[in-house]
Amino acid sequence: MGKVIAIANQKGGVGKTTTAINLAASLAVAEKKALLIDLDPQGNATSGLGVDRTVLSGSVYDLIIGRASVSELVIQTDTPGLFLLPSHIDLVGAEIELVQMNAREGVLKDRIKTETERYDFVIIDCPPSLGLLTINALTAANSLLIPVQCEYYAMEGVKQLLETLALVRQSLNPALAIEGILLTMFDGRNNLNNQVVDELHAFFGNQVFKSAIPRNITLAEAPSHGKPAFFYDAASRGAQAYLSLAQEMIGHAA
Repeated sequence: MGKVIAIANQKGGVGKTTTAINLAASLAVAEKKALLIDLDPQGNATSGLGVDRTVLSGSVYDLIIGRASVSELVIQTDTPGLFLLPSHIDLVGAEIELVQMNAREGVLKDRIKTETERYDFVIIDCPPSLGLLTINALTAANSLLIPVQCEYYAMEGVKQLLETLALVRQSLNPALAIEGILLTMFDGRNNLNNQVVDELHAFFGNQVFKSAIPRNITLAEAPSHGKPAFFYDAASRGAQAYLSLAQEMIGHAA
């Protein structure tokens, strides 16, 4: 059975979707079969992999409401070994429809449970909120990866997410683990960045990934070309950082 990892942080602009795209692609490059589920109504992970959302025949919204199965919706991306369950703006309405469903927090888990064995890793890109879509992702996941931008208010957002994590563990998914804390947009020349890193290490210890994602122009440019960083500029620091992260995660799963 594949390992299901939710990538979440209710604070926007922390590199969540960049991480989802490039981690999933890097796992595929490492010859692991990966499925990326775009659970964000903005659909940036979908467009960032070169998929035109306006011509989709179905999306994760259809999965949530029970209209289609994972196998009917999955798209093979241009990256060998990387598959996408795309998002669409219709997903905005899923939050409202989920409210009316029985066992609403576990709908996604129920919909994907027979499909995860087809993949080595299932990566879920969550919306930048702690609503029902994110709760569904946390209920379905084996572990949570938290991207944290190295800035002044970083810990405040993490603490709020950890409170949600505790509630999910208590009532919905007791086995949910922290996969790791990922430092994003890191600049080692910046004193504030280093102070935040020290604070995160003091709080989380070895749960902080050794791989840190630098500020890198390739990571900013690649989505506009519909490509993961590795296939836009494989030698870039950003692409190499995500390859390193993928190897760490493969080690965790071994």
